[in-house]
Amino acid sequence: MTPAERILDIAERQLGMVEYPPNSNNVIYNTEYYGREVSGSNLDWCAVFIWWVFRKAGLSHLYYDGEKTAYVPALVDWATKKGLTVGTPEPGDLVCFDFNNNNRADHIGICASYDGKRVTTIDGNTGVGNEANGGAVMKRTRNERYIVCVIHPQYETEVDEVFDPSKMTDEDILAFAKRMSSVLAKQPPSGWSDEAREWAEKNGIINGDENGNLQYKKFCTREELVQLLYNAEH
Repeated sequence: MTPAERILDIAERQLGMVEYPPNSNNVIYNTEYYGREVSGSNLDWCAVFIWWVFRKAGLSHLYYDGEKTAYVPALVDWATKKGLTVGTPEPGDLVCFDFNNNNRADHIGICASYDGKRVTTIDGNTGVGNEANGGAVMKRTRNERYIVCVIHPQYETEVDEVFDPSKMTDEDILAFAKRMSSVLAKQPPSGWSDEAREWAEKNGIINGDENGNLQYKKFCTREELVQLLYNAEH
């Protein structure tokens, strides 16, 4: 999953969340943003929702340089100065809208798709009756004429590393196996094996390593297995 996909995944899981009571701006995103439960007409939370999503994704530094702002025009100014504005929205980009027809951003959402004419976004604090202050997390599709700015976070600097065993050398594999064996050897045994372990230790079947560590959680190699069988016979 790429960073942009992670942002969209987290945002989509929030679809249907609403402030309560209605028209209060009392919502979990504001609570985490301000550090306490708040309510009031001056606490619009569309930008706060985006801050929350980036925070949950572990990508706060890509949104307003890790700082806080609930003011969409401040985000536009920041992105413009940083050179993060683009002409065409792509999934994961932040789309700023002007619904007041004053050529100034008053709402923001996360782009889910764009077909060249209409953009679909996941927004906080939107609604069917009020685009920019509707009190819900929703997926909305709008005409591109409402777009005043598109912000492209620097996702490229956060490329997810994918574990590819085929790229490991023999030395890498041996080092990994040694590390895993060391970690497992330190884990305490489970209680259900108490009786069996007591019997094995009493009869010299399990003797542990040179330091007396019994390593019950470590994987057993074939040579260790034959040694155990040999101990049982002698």
